[in-house]
Amino acid sequence: MSEELQRITVLLVDDEENIIRSLKRLLMDEDFDLETACSGEEGLEKLANLQNVGLIVSDQRMPGMNGAEFLGRSQELAPNSLRILLTGYSDINATIDAINKGGAYRYLSKPWNDEDLLQTIRDAIRQFSLMEENRRLQAIVQQQNEELKEWNQNLKGRVLEQTTSIRMRNDELKSLVVKAKNNYTAVITAFSSLVELQGGKRHRHASNVADLSVNVAKEIGIKGDELETLRIAALMHDIGQIGISEKVLATPRDAMSIEDYRRYQQHPLRGQMMIDEIEDLRPVGILIRHHHENFDGSGFPDGLTGENIPMGARIIAYADNIDKVAQTCTAGLAEQALAKTAHLIGKSLDPALAPSFKRLIKFIYFAKNNENDLVEIELDTKELTTGMQLSRDVCSGSGILLLKRGTTLDENKVIAIQRNYRLDPPSHGVFVTTSK
Repeated sequence: MSEELQRITVLLVDDEENIIRSLKRLLMDEDFDLETACSGEEGLEKLANLQNVGLIVSDQRMPGMNGAEFLGRSQELAPNSLRILLTGYSDINATIDAINKGGAYRYLSKPWNDEDLLQTIRDAIRQFSLMEENRRLQAIVQQQNEELKEWNQNLKGRVLEQTTSIRMRNDELKSLVVKAKNNYTAVITAFSSLVELQGGKRHRHASNVADLSVNVAKEIGIKGDELETLRIAALMHDIGQIGISEKVLATPRDAMSIEDYRRYQQHPLRGQMMIDEIEDLRPVGILIRHHHENFDGSGFPDGLTGENIPMGARIIAYADNIDKVAQTCTAGLAEQALAKTAHLIGKSLDPALAPSFKRLIKFIYFAKNNENDLVEIELDTKELTTGMQLSRDVCSGSGILLLKRGTTLDENKVIAIQRNYRLDPPSHGVFVTTSK
């Protein structure tokens, strides 16, 4: 889904030709296109025909239309552009007008320092690029919502709810434009939710895989940025499946047609490519690419073996297999999942990870524990009390996650569950742990 970004254009407006020539010499080696105008009127004419104008640099004192007026009117033609005012005299009123009415991003005094001006322009171009990337990501999220509505009309209610959630996240993103590197956090959550909304056995699959992967990674000493990369990759490991039909995904691999299986094998690559344009997520993309590699070299897409497979991808692969098997179990999830995946150790799965998964799986999947005499019971929301611990995720009737398994209830959480069950009731009660 990556696409080549359009080159950014910078418009320079000054009635003095020597100033224009000086600015062009200063900026001739920069990675953007330059356009010039010798008056505010000419600048407006050019803006009407230019595309992707990221920055407008204007002198204040010009005959006819001054810089502040020009910048103000330019907002109608290039609302997303950043604006810099050059002023050659001390006129605080003109500067205030340029900022308040003209939407000026910065102002600089003439004569300027070349290094200061060049750095200011570079900073403005970088900020515009981040803003454009933010808008592009929002468009991708909106596009995925539309595709989901076409795939299954029965999901209309869920899609509308997710659209509301995504819009709320996008509103938050608008306030974080200056810190745009934080934007990907909300996008990751949205993409993970979109994958899980496809329903069926993949419901909560991403969060299960992420919880199990993080716990195992911590035990073997992975921490810091590497641990966060693993967590994000686990949440998004199946993002490449967006666009593959539900019928194909529900078909066992050995029953897929050659064409369907070839398309299925592409989803790790598709997942990597969908996030590759976001530089901070490229390490995540590597783990997504390799989470279907097998320890014995029989996996895809690259047929890597053993320790040639990134450790994070090996952990995600193990957790992925465990959770898929657990979805087929009816009781004793932890024990059954371990037993049913034992034959994959040394083939698909890294045998060195087996002890950690064996120790930690019980914290992800509730099972009866004879050692501490805990059992699982289902309660009506009216029966909930503070201090109880959830043994399963609590979701609304339309699949919205309210509280995760393992959460200890307090008064506010009990009230929240009761309210949501009245608004969007599921077909079952709330599952908690209790002593025999």
